[in-house]
Amino acid sequence: MEVIRAQSAGFCWGVERAINVAAKFAEEGKRPVYTDGPLIHNKQMMEKLEAVGIQEVGDYQSKTEVKVTEQDREHGVLVVRAHGISPERRSYLKELGMDFKDATCPDVGIIAGKIKLHSRKGFTTVIFGDPKHPEVIGLMGYTEDRGYVVKNEEDIRALPNLGDKVCFVSQSTMFTDEFERLAAILRETYPDAQVFDTICGATKERQSDIHVLKDAGAEAIIVVGGRHSANTRKLAALVEKTGLPAYHVETASELDFGHLKERYKKVGVTAGASTPEFLIQEVVEELQRV
Repeated sequence: MEVIRAQSAGFCWGVERAINVAAKFAEEGKRPVYTDGPLIHNKQMMEKLEAVGIQEVGDYQSKTEVKVTEQDREHGVLVVRAHGISPERRSYLKELGMDFKDATCPDVGIIAGKIKLHSRKGFTTVIFGDPKHPEVIGLMGYTEDRGYVVKNEEDIRALPNLGDKVCFVSQSTMFTDEFERLAAILRETYPDAQVFDTICGATKERQSDIHVLKDAGAEAIIVVGGRHSANTRKLAALVEKTGLPAYHVETASELDFGHLKERYKKVGVTAGASTPEFLIQEVVEELQRV
C-alpha cells in the first residue's frame, strides 16, 4: 500500500515547547515535576512523561484543587501546560509556594493579550470555541466577566445585546472557514466588531494538508491522535467534510489492515498537534507493510 504522510503531522511547536520545559526539569533531577492538568492530550505520551518523573495534578479543565505534600511544595516544580490558564488560576497556583514555570503556548498568550487589552477598553469578548476546553476556560478569565463562548450560528443569534464594543476571537484550534462564517454573522448585528483571526498557524497548516493529501490521490486518511485531543478530532471531521473516509486511531493496533488493504491502494496519514512521532511512524510503517 502506498502511504502519503502529511508534512505537518505531529507536535506543534507550542506542545513541543511545553514538553521540553517539563522534561528539562526532570532531566536535571529537580523532582517531582508537576503539571496543572495533562501536559499533552495523548495517553501514550503521558505514560512516557510519567516514567521520567513528570506527574499530572489538577484536572483537564484546571479547576480542581492541587494536592501535593509540603515536601513536594518545597522541592517540586509546577509547570503550566500549553493551553494556558486564567489569571485566577495563575494566582492560585503561585500561592502554592512551588517553583512555577509557565509553558503556555505563545500563540495562546497572544489571544489572551488581545482579550485583556480590549476588555480594559470596555469591550465584550465573544470567543469561538468549546466552552469546556481548557484553553477557552483560561481565555474567559481575561474577559472581566464580559465574555461569551459560541460554537455555531445559533449561539451567536442567542447572544444578548453586547453594546457598541465587541471583540471576536477564536480558540486556536478551530476551523478557519467556520470562524470566517461566524464573524460575518456577528457583524450583521455588530458591524464595527473587532475581529481577530487567532487560529494558530500550526492548526491552519494541518487543515490545509488534508486537502494536499486528497489532491495527491489519498483514498482515505488515517488520523493519529488521542481521543481527548480537540484538534485531532477536528482533523478527522475535516477529512470527512472532504468526502474521504477518516480513521481516527490512537495507535496502529486499532487499525484493521485487512480491511484497508481490500479497499485502498493509497492512503494518507496525518496527526494532531499532541501526537508524538513514535506513534505516527508506527502507523506509517505498519501500513507500508500491507
